[in-house]
Amino acid sequence: MERVTSGDIGGSLPVENVQALAANKLLDNVPLRYIRPEYEHDQVVDDDSNHQIPVINLSKLVDDHEDELAKLHSACKHWGFFQLINHGVKEQVMDKIKKDMEEFFKLPLEEKLRYAKLRNSNEGYGQAFVHSEEQKLDWTDSLFLVPQPIYGRNLRFWPTTPSSFIETLEQFSSEVYAISKTLLRMMAKNLGLESEKNLLNLFEEGRQGLRMGYYPPCVQPKLVVGLTPHSDPTGLTLLLQVNDVQGLQIKKKGKWLPIKPIPDAFIINIGDIIEILSNGEYKSIEHRAVVNSEKERLSIAAFHGTNYKAMIGPLLELVKGHNRARYKTIATFQEYLRKMLSCKLDGKNMLEELKL
Repeated sequence: MERVTSGDIGGSLPVENVQALAANKLLDNVPLRYIRPEYEHDQVVDDDSNHQIPVINLSKLVDDHEDELAKLHSACKHWGFFQLINHGVKEQVMDKIKKDMEEFFKLPLEEKLRYAKLRNSNEGYGQAFVHSEEQKLDWTDSLFLVPQPIYGRNLRFWPTTPSSFIETLEQFSSEVYAISKTLLRMMAKNLGLESEKNLLNLFEEGRQGLRMGYYPPCVQPKLVVGLTPHSDPTGLTLLLQVNDVQGLQIKKKGKWLPIKPIPDAFIINIGDIIEILSNGEYKSIEHRAVVNSEKERLSIAAFHGTNYKAMIGPLLELVKGHNRARYKTIATFQEYLRKMLSCKLDGKNMLEELKL
């Protein structure tokens, strides 16, 4: 099998460490490069449980409960986001990944910088999608790794401190990877595909990227954004909230809706690739992260894409008859990734470029 690493598909410019910046007790004002006036007047939905995203029970899905399958279909069509409970990941695995992640971000900066991103790679510690010295920056640091497929791992970026980190990451990655396959199988069924393999085969040995995001507290949280509004360019994202500080918001009817994570549930969202493959039946949704004035927020996002050789375009059986293709087709996922990583995060702009 040809080994493809993230170094083959582009990188990001190095920028100042935000965690260290936030820890500076003399910092009274946010540096200009982090100030985002374009979001100052955004409308945020009031705290209302009636507006929360759907909750899906994976154990019922696996047992083919028709009502739960219908809920999943509706969530993918109308929300693009849902929370997944009874997912089967052991509590000790969840606790270990949270603990090891927190310990990593508590390390001295010089220790974390041993795993810093290189200019030609999007893996490692730092920020992603930075392509110019003038570009506005997010109020976040992250550790991004590619655990799947196994032959594509680059262990140069995998921390050895804490000592359990690699083993914990492998366990967590494997279990989350399996959940993504189960959800894709259910989506294939809901989309009415003749065979679930028509979708699943594209994700066989697919790329999984793990982003461990650290959002430091900010003295002026209203002036910054933790993560720029965007839709995920990959296929399916599983997000685990690590601590009790909220920050995820999704765009719904032109307003930002804060999401309240259910403890130890996964927040799932549809990515651009699933929107393309489903020919627009399922929707990727713009979302962002905001920050807190007093506490840091930590989360782990697992992004699941197709295999590197998969063709990215509407599935042929969904564009028959009167159903014309709504998106262009890109020859391979590898080519798609290069295109995606050459752009900065910016709403759903990349998907818009692919619309016919």
